[in-house]
Amino acid sequence: MLHPFRFVRQVALPAGLILAWISTARPEPASTTAAPTILPGAPVPNSSQPPAGTHFVSAADSRFRYEGRFDRTDLAAPVVVWQGSRICIDFTGDHLVFRFDGLSGQNFFDVHVDDAQTVFAVPAGADQRIVCPLPLTGGRHRLMLFKRSEAAAGTARFRGIELAPAADVAAPAAPGDRLAMEFVGDSITVGACNEDGAADQWEDRRTHNNALSYGAMTAAAFNADYRNIAVSGMGVVVGWVPFRAAEAWDRVYPDPKSLRADLTVWRPDVVFVNLGENDDSFTHAKGRPFPATFSADYVGLVRAIRLANPASEIVLLRGGMFGGAKSPALRQPWEAAVAELERMDPKITHFVFQHWSSNHPRVSDDRAMADELTAWLKHQPFIGVRPADP
Repeated sequence: MLHPFRFVRQVALPAGLILAWISTARPEPASTTAAPTILPGAPVPNSSQPPAGTHFVSAADSRFRYEGRFDRTDLAAPVVVWQGSRICIDFTGDHLVFRFDGLSGQNFFDVHVDDAQTVFAVPAGADQRIVCPLPLTGGRHRLMLFKRSEAAAGTARFRGIELAPAADVAAPAAPGDRLAMEFVGDSITVGACNEDGAADQWEDRRTHNNALSYGAMTAAAFNADYRNIAVSGMGVVVGWVPFRAAEAWDRVYPDPKSLRADLTVWRPDVVFVNLGENDDSFTHAKGRPFPATFSADYVGLVRAIRLANPASEIVLLRGGMFGGAKSPALRQPWEAAVAELERMDPKITHFVFQHWSSNHPRVSDDRAMADELTAWLKHQPFIGVRPADP
């Protein structure tokens, strides 16, 4: 099963870099979830102009709905940056071609047409024209593109879609009043390696599926609008990437030099923060003491998130891998920071996962974590809605 979503309508690290210390004290069997077949679509000639006789719908068309943190400096060519970002539109006809520029790295998308779903890659280079890999019939269809691969692994510029000459588009049905959830974190929250085999791998990001991460599954359980601002290797004080969470969580791109995002255009009802695993794994791997400033820096990060989201509930998460589950070096300063934050802010609370994995969580692990978090959220007064029916 690839698609848990129930929406109303729907940096890259060096190969082989270990992002978290894998404990040999409690090895757990890796999940056996098979990787999806990647269907890049039939190749079509590259051209700066769509072929004669087709109907081109520019990315600037107001009938597209964009959900996520995009770089929309050029409205006709928005850059799809963060994992979990979505592009939706309704269209008619039996012909659909996606227009992209592959800007950097690896970019994988889930494409949903009505109730069908598959995966395609956006190759590097300008003017990529990708035929929809799904079979289409005439009539009206619902389209959703979901960026499953990580922001730090690659970005792609969306140009629009090509349709049959007589085809048309329409804005998708209004999503209604949805709960809005944002997840801030590291590779655990990204969904990194969750469709890998026994060993984590970083060379091919097609098996790093944010759509089946614990955050995406939790959001889907509540029909929630969903954002994912997470970077593999990122820590609060130190980590496997050369910047801290405080330098990236509010940026358009996962880069401290990037412009700050306009956080006023979308406000989450609930912000989840799951960080600290890399502070633990990096210092352990390097033979260094755990950062003495972790508690203070964690408090500073959460207060910055609070300043940007004055009405949001903030849920501080811990766990999913060895450090969050079993490391006292991380647990003790994390608990001290949480106690200080909860003492001063009644809209901050915390949750600790019981399930954890020695490797990066696989889909079965993500599902177990999502089930734990969903069950807890059902009893929190700030949710105010029941989970979606199965």
